[in-house]
Amino acid sequence: MRLMHEIGYEIEEEGLEEREMIESSSSSNCASIVELGFHEKSMKVVVVGYALTSKKIKSFLQPKLEGLARNKGIFFVAIDQTRPLLDQGPFDIVLHKMTGKEWRQILEEYRLTHPEVTVLDPPDAIQHVYNRQSMLQDVADLNFSDSYGTVGVPKQLVIEKDPYSISDAVKKAGLSLPLVAKPLVAKSHELSLAYDEYSLQKLDPPLVLQEFVNHGGVLFKVYIVGDAIKVVRRFSLPDVTKRELSRNAGVFRFPRVSSAAQSADEADLDPCIAELPPRALLERLARELRRRLGLHLFNLDMIREHGTKDRFYVIDINYFPGYGKMPEYEHIFTDFLLNLAKSKYKKRSASLP
Repeated sequence: MRLMHEIGYEIEEEGLEEREMIESSSSSNCASIVELGFHEKSMKVVVVGYALTSKKIKSFLQPKLEGLARNKGIFFVAIDQTRPLLDQGPFDIVLHKMTGKEWRQILEEYRLTHPEVTVLDPPDAIQHVYNRQSMLQDVADLNFSDSYGTVGVPKQLVIEKDPYSISDAVKKAGLSLPLVAKPLVAKSHELSLAYDEYSLQKLDPPLVLQEFVNHGGVLFKVYIVGDAIKVVRRFSLPDVTKRELSRNAGVFRFPRVSSAAQSADEADLDPCIAELPPRALLERLARELRRRLGLHLFNLDMIREHGTKDRFYVIDINYFPGYGKMPEYEHIFTDFLLNLAKSKYKKRSASLP
């Protein structure tokens, strides 16, 4: 079957001494512009403490990013998770993507003790988008519509347990097959596509069921870094016709769809399918969601309903996504960090007597 084969839903040596000085000074709480060999008039050093998984460090903290950042006066310093966070620093920004109740408590305590430090992003706000039940609620509540189009979410249903009750719950909720099934906690990119009612009992709760919306086999990954927006196309699940729906049965599982999907930016696609969502629409949507979610770093997986020009759906939100795959991410991210530090510095200066 075509569906099975076409898938995709979803330092340098120079400056090394300065980096080592930064890391050393972080341990002793005595980092200063003079020690680092910089002059305040020429460059204000920005120290970014990071707590990331080894996988995220490898994909995000690439040599090109660190080199560009260093040239702009930004230094990334690893947070030692075996030592109290309050004993480390000083930091201007804390960048993290760690999970767990203990880490959230540590960060909340740090935020209260060091209000002058920007924490990217608040742990509670991150937790909000890790849960697929609450993840898309802010998009739904927006009831977004303007002259450029509408943005909604597919009809969805949360199943906490008992797979044998799914069929009745789906009927009661008025959902139509096929249905996309995703883990309730968004730590996994795995999804399944259920074609028939009987197969629903083969699913493994807790999960979220979403109505599948035909979208021409292309999704748009909208990367958001502060005020900056970057959009790329990705191949996605192909459309499901009524004929295919009547002929096919079962549950088809896809391990990592959007993250492993091949780029569709250079593909020869129907212009109606390939056309990116209007920039003005994305800017307004991103601005609203930044405010509602309280996040700076996230991306949206968006689709356009096939056969329409301006009807869009957000099907997923990911916190601190794989920015290493985003074109020009090094420049976008370093500019973002600099602007964040400058904004904080201006506010602090304005509050001084």
